[in-house]
Amino acid sequence: MTTDHEKSSGNVFADLGFPNSEQELVKAQLTVEIYRLLQDLGVTQAEAAKLLGTTQAQVSALMRCRPVSVSVGRLMDFLTTLGRDVEVSVKPASHCRKGEHGHMSVTVQPT
Repeated sequence: MTTDHEKSSGNVFADLGFPNSEQELVKAQLTVEIYRLLQDLGVTQAEAAKLLGTTQAQVSALMRCRPVSVSVGRLMDFLTTLGRDVEVSVKPASHCRKGEHGHMSVTVQPT
């Protein structure tokens, strides 16, 4: 029996043809970290909303890993509220030729 499959690029959003796939991956990675931190705190969605200064509906969307109406900046704000330092590093893209775009990525350090 033969199974046909494609090798992943490492970004499921790009593999599925989403526009702004790198930004979507960054949002997903930040959201997963927020989810993990809220789970560790053991708070309800209502408590999390109050803590983060947002609505219970938005926390519900985050907890389902669907941050559709939340910007990357807002997700970073949530992480700092949850006691995490967030660093943004901008550097020349070593792989780009003139006129090409750089890339976005997230690195989460273990606690």
